[in-house]
Amino acid sequence: MLPPQPITVMVVDDHPIMRSGLTSEINSQKDMRVVAEAADGIDFLEKYRIHQPDLVLLDLRMPRMNGLEALKELRQEFPKAKVVVLTTFAGDVHVQRAFQSGASGYILKNLLQTELFDTVRSVAAGQRRILPEVAAQIATHAGSEHLTARELTVLQAVAKGCSNKIIGADLGISEHTIKNHVQSILEKLGASDRTHAVTIGLQRGFIDL
Repeated sequence: MLPPQPITVMVVDDHPIMRSGLTSEINSQKDMRVVAEAADGIDFLEKYRIHQPDLVLLDLRMPRMNGLEALKELRQEFPKAKVVVLTTFAGDVHVQRAFQSGASGYILKNLLQTELFDTVRSVAAGQRRILPEVAAQIATHAGSEHLTARELTVLQAVAKGCSNKIIGADLGISEHTIKNHVQSILEKLGASDRTHAVTIGLQRGFIDL
């Protein structure tokens, strides 16, 4: 009787040390084998088409094409692809966007040593995997109002240090309208001021610097 085939894994991260470490850890398991590595979203898509692994470990923040964009493209071409998002971001918005884009699992890099192997095996077996720490983030903000596309644009500009006048000029709307958008953002995020709103926006994953 032939032994079971190992789970084939692709590691996608722009940091060489992280890729090397993950590859070494995965290859230490008898039932797993890394078949490809990639350093950005475009490289990932090209190599996935060649190797078509059982599972992908995918970082979110990468050059050329980020993880979410690459994940959306992958799922359009390979609807059954199994992807575990691997990131430092625990914010509820990051998590929701990842699963909406087609992720099957979400693991934080600081929990790699304890959760990596179980997550790979679970997702490869067809299960969805979300850690308690991540689920708690989602539960905390369940039912809270989402920012509109315009509010996200305004918050991103605020994070860059732009004044209401500059933001209004860039968007072609009045300074008064921007002020109203900022007030709405503060209320939805439960923020005390603009700086606090930016901090919350970054923590939860509404915006990125």
